[in-house]
Amino acid sequence: MNTKDILYGLRTKHGLSQDDLAEKVFVTRQAVSRWEKGETVPNTETLKLLSRLFNVSINTLLGSPRQLVCQCCGMPLEDSVLGRNSDGSLNEDYCRWCYADGTYTYSDMDELIEVCVRNMIGENFSEEQARAYLKEALPKLDYWKRYEELSDHGEFEAFKKKLIGEINDLHIEGMPKLEKLNALVGSYVNLAYPLPSGLSVKFLDDRTTYLGNQLETGGGRCFGVLANKDFLLICTYGEGGADPELVLYKKR
Repeated sequence: MNTKDILYGLRTKHGLSQDDLAEKVFVTRQAVSRWEKGETVPNTETLKLLSRLFNVSINTLLGSPRQLVCQCCGMPLEDSVLGRNSDGSLNEDYCRWCYADGTYTYSDMDELIEVCVRNMIGENFSEEQARAYLKEALPKLDYWKRYEELSDHGEFEAFKKKLIGEINDLHIEGMPKLEKLNALVGSYVNLAYPLPSGLSVKFLDDRTTYLGNQLETGGGRCFGVLANKDFLLICTYGEGGADPELVLYKKR
């Protein structure tokens, strides 16, 4: 598809008239009409506004002329897994697991490799092949080539270590010691949890990346840990895929 068809499809999908769309991105109705006829394309700043309005990448708006690849882990990118800048806009260079809310979530390439290997093992890759491939491919990506320039020099890792310490200091009965927190995307555990006040909260937002991990104990029981700068939630899961039970909810 080309830009004119994509813009027409997005506008009608969202129930907007040409006048409505023009008002939202600060142009005239005639400008929208020319886009949809293929006579012109939006300028860079308008493309940014359209990207935020429709929650799609500029690459998609332009007809996907590039194959986007995460410049941290090498994962092929689609709009649904793009990372987000601190202002909520999409970042077309990184996935949601490597770049969240303007923060790079990995500062140790070996740690990233261990996470990626688990997801690559299958018919096409053995564990050894996956690890060898990543060790060769990752250093060629922009984030790792420009690590000294782009990284936060350990600030995010320090935050994670502090959070891990706080969680372990809670001494939840039966919960194993937490060693690491990984980046998680909301849609993976999209559940509503009760709060002590009697209200419930949809803790995970599909458009947000959180920190979390799963800790297994004996007898088929495991704990799920989910957190960000504002929330800490620990749940326990019973045998047989039973619904999770809230162990602790804490407003940080």
